[in-house]
Amino acid sequence: MKPNIISNPVIDRLPAHLHQYIKPQHYEQYTPVNQAVWRYVMRRNVAYLSKVAHDSYLQGLKQTGISIDQIPNMYGMNRILREIGWAAVAVDGFIPPAAFMEFQAYNVLVIASDIRKLENIAYTPAPDIIHEAAGHAPIIANREYAEYLRRFGEIGSKAIASAHDWDIYEAVRLLSQLKEQEGVASSVIEAAEEKVDELQNRISTPSEMARIRNLHWWTVEYGLIGTPTNCRIYGAGLLSSIGESQWCMSDQVKKERYSLAAADQSFDITKPQPQLYVTPDFAHLSLVLEEFANTMALRKGGLLGVRQLIESQSLGTIELSTGLQISGVFTKVIASESGKVAFIQASGPAALAYHETELIGHGTDQHIDGFGSPLGRLKGINLAIEDMSPRDLEAYNIYEGRTVTLDFEGDVQLQGQVVTGTRNLKGKIILVAFRNCLVSHRGEVIFEPGRGIYHLAVGKEVVAAFAGPADCNSFDLVTHELSTTEKIIDKTPQRQRLESAYQQVRNWRDGKKSPGETAEDFLRLQETYSEEWLLQLELLEWAQRHGDKASIDKIRHRLLTLRQQTPDIAALIDGGLELIFNNQSNAAASTN
Repeated sequence: MKPNIISNPVIDRLPAHLHQYIKPQHYEQYTPVNQAVWRYVMRRNVAYLSKVAHDSYLQGLKQTGISIDQIPNMYGMNRILREIGWAAVAVDGFIPPAAFMEFQAYNVLVIASDIRKLENIAYTPAPDIIHEAAGHAPIIANREYAEYLRRFGEIGSKAIASAHDWDIYEAVRLLSQLKEQEGVASSVIEAAEEKVDELQNRISTPSEMARIRNLHWWTVEYGLIGTPTNCRIYGAGLLSSIGESQWCMSDQVKKERYSLAAADQSFDITKPQPQLYVTPDFAHLSLVLEEFANTMALRKGGLLGVRQLIESQSLGTIELSTGLQISGVFTKVIASESGKVAFIQASGPAALAYHETELIGHGTDQHIDGFGSPLGRLKGINLAIEDMSPRDLEAYNIYEGRTVTLDFEGDVQLQGQVVTGTRNLKGKIILVAFRNCLVSHRGEVIFEPGRGIYHLAVGKEVVAAFAGPADCNSFDLVTHELSTTEKIIDKTPQRQRLESAYQQVRNWRDGKKSPGETAEDFLRLQETYSEEWLLQLELLEWAQRHGDKASIDKIRHRLLTLRQQTPDIAALIDGGLELIFNNQSNAAASTN
């Protein structure tokens, strides 16, 4: 069933298979504690980031409709994002990297609508709305960067992954889910962390997807802009992390000029980064991206590209020099002595396309058991089949009703009776159909007569190889089941009372009660929740706003005691106190 979401024209353009990852935001499920977490992080970040973030950040917050005081409603965001040609959708946490990038290619920002727990307020490895909305969204208001993001998605979604990449994706997804679930035993989390560490430390040759994900990490997530000695933040991971946005600007973090070398620098999602890369400007990001794309099978094709697809064990596409595209799970390749592709085989359902559009009569129903074909040049003939004129084809017996033997380089032979040929709009022949066909390689039969019509794919070389199908409508790509449709949390009475306390303070701040009516409740909340550092900060902010010196001194003393007793939250308390008592920070934090 299609999720109940409010769309916009950008979302409407998405291919059907991407909708499987979209889920409703369920805004009503955000608790008062969630709202307090959002407000604290945003106030801290904006107060600090106004000094160290790229100039586009604060302006982008306004342009993308993101409030500092409350979690953004994506329906409202979409009304505003539409003006800059983008959209936002809620997705099911970590989604496959290729899908993530494909959304970007369609100018759609994917947002994990969950929000980090209070215990993980400084940083969480799980995607959440603070990271996605407050980190990614503001910078896309910069047109140069937005085009880089779109182009990155377009190229990245074609990168070929490995089976090892999928193992890491599944392990990281599980770890992120466990860390954000309530009541998960520490031993379970530790086991999941060990699995991620083991996979990340396993020696393997990095795939295209692994290398382009490195580029994504060091730019979109953890990028700096300027010079190594004078830089600002634009990466979403830094913009959304209280701790790392400050850590990254220290001398303890090595800064290097961004280049293609970043593709070979791996990262550990669970730890602060020991080095970061600095781009001189956003245009430089696109230059490096094009450099990387030139190394991909997408542009190089050839035998290596086909072998990468075979090793991936996943749906992929090869494109021939005629423009014919063959999509399927590739399982076999035969090479000629010169290192050219002489034969390819895709097993299972396959489809043929031209210019990303499936050829009529060549969908998966026609090629349910796969597709194989000789490729390349014929032995002893300088003229490739694709370059033959109609008269040339007739001269070489590639003509309706005639029986012909075609000897390809690589010792692949085809014998059969020509049925018909298929041409592209420019008149080049791209397919030849045969009956009574025998295809063999050095005496080994690959296709024998009696198995029906055989289609020869015409192309002297493989010019591209990439992940996914040429025409996404050729295959059923809907395989993802949403892990949750709604959060159903059985809250204890104690938890309900705590949330009511946060809501009460929020109501006061929003002017729903006058100060005179809150005196008794104000004192009660101070005493009842003396261990709740974030609630105490909100109470302190209220007391400061109304000049209640007795409460200010009392709450401040309590927070300083908590700070000494619990070193893990010392920096969080310090940051909150700075917001409340630093007028300049307060002014910046109140900007909407």
